[in-house]
Amino acid sequence: MEREGFKSRLGFILVSAGCAIGIGNVWRFPYMVGQNGGAIFVIIYLVFLAIMGIPVLTMELAVGRASKMTTMKAMKKLEKDKHHWHIYGWVAYAGSVLLMMYYTTVSGWMLAYFWKYLKGDFDSIKKEETGTIFNNLLDSPGVMMLFMALIVIFGFIVICFGVQKGLERVSKFMMIGLLLLIVVLAVNSIMIKGSGEGIEFYLLPDISKASKVGWDNVISGAMSQAFFTLSLGIGSMEIFGSYINKENTLTGESVKIVALDTFIAIMAGLIIFPACFAFDVQPDQGPSLIFVTLPQIFSDMNGGRVWGTMFFIFMVFASFSTVTAVFENLVRNLMDNLGWTRLKSIAINCVLVLVGSIPCVLGFNVWKNVSVIGSRGILDSEDFLVGNVILPVGSIIYVIFCTWKFGWGADKYLEETNTGKGMRMSKHLIPYFKYVLPVLTIIVFIRGLM
Repeated sequence: MEREGFKSRLGFILVSAGCAIGIGNVWRFPYMVGQNGGAIFVIIYLVFLAIMGIPVLTMELAVGRASKMTTMKAMKKLEKDKHHWHIYGWVAYAGSVLLMMYYTTVSGWMLAYFWKYLKGDFDSIKKEETGTIFNNLLDSPGVMMLFMALIVIFGFIVICFGVQKGLERVSKFMMIGLLLLIVVLAVNSIMIKGSGEGIEFYLLPDISKASKVGWDNVISGAMSQAFFTLSLGIGSMEIFGSYINKENTLTGESVKIVALDTFIAIMAGLIIFPACFAFDVQPDQGPSLIFVTLPQIFSDMNGGRVWGTMFFIFMVFASFSTVTAVFENLVRNLMDNLGWTRLKSIAINCVLVLVGSIPCVLGFNVWKNVSVIGSRGILDSEDFLVGNVILPVGSIIYVIFCTWKFGWGADKYLEETNTGKGMRMSKHLIPYFKYVLPVLTIIVFIRGLM
């Protein structure tokens, strides 16, 4: 049976960017900027995105396009005889499952907040009571389970229709909607009286702010954010490489994906920082920024219910685009490796993700005193394993596999990456990829463990 591919180049770009664009862009990025000195952090982040993110992304896409398979079968096809790179394919699959075991819960929070704003739950409460609404959500396992299950079930329903009629069609709609919403929200935030200080903090570099935080913290934080924003190392991008033709170079396609991903992250900051400074709210409050701080701001705005509804449907689109993209990776993995039909693979993966997500939901109420890794709860432990272990280790494997002779090899990687029209990867960068890029990735790994 012929392998289905994307209907259009735009579909590939939007689906791939949708996989990268998620909670990390519109949740983690703004508070990382807030905690690390503002504009200086943004500049350093962009530098590391260019020198780390784009190269590793081309490597994942090259492995996928050259093999037309998911990670395990791809590496088995490309590796030399009696080598065993392909074993990592099952680790990548397990990492994707683990990611969805907590990502779907957080996506469920976004959906729950969209519903609460839509029906006016925030209309009758005082500004200081927004934290109580979030705590009440966390204390309600049944409600959290419902919204998590809706995300999972609707995600796999999309995948039922295949790559073109399901994933590509829905991702196009969500990405276009996301882009429109983020522009409207950013313009509204910039127009708020008193927003100028927030714009200055976000866009005008101030070395003294970075010095106050500590340059080592700013640089390592920017390196980490640039690395993790693209979800590299678990085959989530590799799968989309297996669905595309050879008409365009992978460097050019990677730059477009990273540019769209970065645009969303930068615009998310333009929503949050002007509003925070205008309403005298600290922008470095971590995860509570989205579910406690921003609702406080919306309560002070004219038409706060409308803006809150728009913001959280934007968040649903951002998170759901990642969910459907990773679900396609899970489904195609079992199809390629076990020979299952799409519907059988969807059914097994759907049950696996639904059951696997239950501990994360219960970790905020019934099992809230349970610690898994150190003093971390269930969600934080799952996030630690994916973000600090599997992603960097997987990326190191991809880099070595694509650049060293005992892997696939730099010549074959370059040939695949540079096939087609568009921006080409220079052979003069190979020494950097072989000797420096793995070291930078190891630094991210060690900092994450620390």
